[in-house]
Amino acid sequence: MKNINNSSDEPRADFMREAIRLSLEKMQAGFGGPFGAVVVKDGQIIARGFNQVTSTHDPTCHAEVDAIRKACQVLGTFQLDGCDLYTSCEPCPMCLGAIYWARPARVFYANTKADAAAVGFDDQFIYDEIEKPLDQRQLPMQQFLRDEAQVSFQAWAAHESRTDY
Repeated sequence: MKNINNSSDEPRADFMREAIRLSLEKMQAGFGGPFGAVVVKDGQIIARGFNQVTSTHDPTCHAEVDAIRKACQVLGTFQLDGCDLYTSCEPCPMCLGAIYWARPARVFYANTKADAAAVGFDDQFIYDEIEKPLDQRQLPMQQFLRDEAQVSFQAWAAHESRTDY
């Protein structure tokens, strides 16, 4: 991921205000939690996302993931090269993973994870679980049939027209 800390492009308040507006408007409309996000490319919003976890019964439908999915469809690619993500709150571990995979240039956020925890969205247990060895996590995980699964990885490694990501 590129680091553009020396960029002369300052974060834009209007883009963050749009993410914040979405977080409040869509929460009040019953879509889900108070989270909004926008993806910006070349000074224009190309996608808007908002939390829809409870309305879609989809625990992955966070604002950042929603915005990333929509932006990738607009761009016709799976990466957000040259894009900025503005989000109303510091991304949770799932969203952070999606953001790293999408590879935007920069991420700007408003509320912190501590602010989210103060109103009931505490992701710290996930951060804590990630640090634990597999056999000490609250969610049991067990590996099996690795040899059978290796066939797909071997086929991927040999696939001539694969797209690496």
